Amino acid sequence: MTKALWLLLLPLLFVSASAAATQSTNNPADDLVAVLNNNRTAQKLKSLYDNPGLACIALQYLKAYQGDCGAIGGPNAKKPADAEFAETFAPNCGVLVSTMSPITGRLLGCQSRYVEASEAFSDILMKNSKALEILYNKNDTEVGAAVSGTDGGSPYFWCVMFSTGNTNSSFAFEGGVAKATRPGCFSGANDECSSAYDWSQNRRIWPFAATALLAAGYAFGL
Repeated sequence: MTKALWLLLLPLLFVSASAAATQSTNNPADDLVAVLNNNRTAQKLKSLYDNPGLACIALQYLKAYQGDCGAIGGPNAKKPADAEFAETFAPNCGVLVSTMSPITGRLLGCQSRYVEASEAFSDILMKNSKALEILYNKNDTEVGAAVSGTDGGSPYFWCVMFSTGNTNSSFAFEGGVAKATRPGCFSGANDECSSAYDWSQNRRIWPFAATALLAAGYAFGL
């Protein structure tokens, strides 16, 4: 009986520890940028400025897919028209069109299961040599990341955009504040991701569950 309880308890402890180790904020888009910049600095490249205006546009880019995971990659791949950046995405964010800079690269991915930033980066976004070229571009100066689900859940979309813009003035918000863009998360906004689906909810539950099971284990004489 005691051994069975311990075997039940052990996986929960590892899940809790893993979540605490890999998740630094309550915004997975911020975590994605942190993972990306860690990979750049490991290659002796500079960290990129996390531009919230660019990140908000990345979120609008994801929303343009309207939950169609099949439109990302493969034979049925599609992408929004370039004109939508100035005509739709920037206005929806409150980004001044006059401050937009060239977007030099995009990393895009989608799958049915939600994963942490480190796994999304390595297993979903970095799938080929082209993605590595984009990541390690020496001319880029800023980055923006976005994460979004569909109708409160699956499928989940990840997007990272890069630019060579001036970090002090590019992708600036009108009045200095982004328009409301929920649901979904974008990086650099100094904001928790409190969308209709709470990304961090499961991560917060596991430590409590593990603690409760530990207490139960002691009660049974573990």
